[in-house]
Amino acid sequence: TTDNLAITSAPFGSASIMPIPWAYIKMMGPDGLKRATEVAILSANYMMHKLKHAYATKYTNKKGLCAHEFILDCSEFRKHGIEAKDIAKRLMDFGFHAPTVSFPISTGLMLEPTESEPKDECDRYCEALATIKEEIDRIARKEMAYDDSPLKHAPHTIEDLINDKWDRAYSKEHAVYPGSWQKTRFHGKGQQKIWPSVSRINDLHGDQNVICTCPPVSSYT
Repeated sequence: TTDNLAITSAPFGSASIMPIPWAYIKMMGPDGLKRATEVAILSANYMMHKLKHAYATKYTNKKGLCAHEFILDCSEFRKHGIEAKDIAKRLMDFGFHAPTVSFPISTGLMLEPTESEPKDECDRYCEALATIKEEIDRIARKEMAYDDSPLKHAPHTIEDLINDKWDRAYSKEHAVYPGSWQKTRFHGKGQQKIWPSVSRINDLHGDQNVICTCPPVSSYT
């Protein structure tokens, strides 16, 4: 704008992104947008209440409700050596992409189920997080050491599965098929396993030592 108060901009950004939300708004229409918002808020509150027995939540209103997203606080797990990123990595073994990690609080997972997710998928996601909480509880009860737990070694790859050497305190099946719905795949009822291509990496090292394989910016201008 003429007063330099840009609504959306970046040094090397592209205005071509704007037709995407414009097309979405035009195709949904007023009623569609209202319905999508209602479903997104309903899904978020449904999942949050379904997980309340396992995880602490942050930033709800006086009635204990959230908006279109909610935050699980993982700070209580730190005393056992478990971080939010461990839960995020373990979710990959269930075939799920992790939610937003360490934002807006460093110990949080921010979940935002969209209006397009069916209830069955929301239930599977909640079951995955509940199963992970059971693994955390085993560590808390000292039934399993964190360094020898699925949380520490997640995500698990095909290479982990076929490797002859396996000296961990949990089975290969529990490593790669932790979800109950994953086990039914042999009977034609389960979903296709989504395999992580890479096992655990050092996130901090990667953040502090960026290796860019992209062409220089000048090649785009």
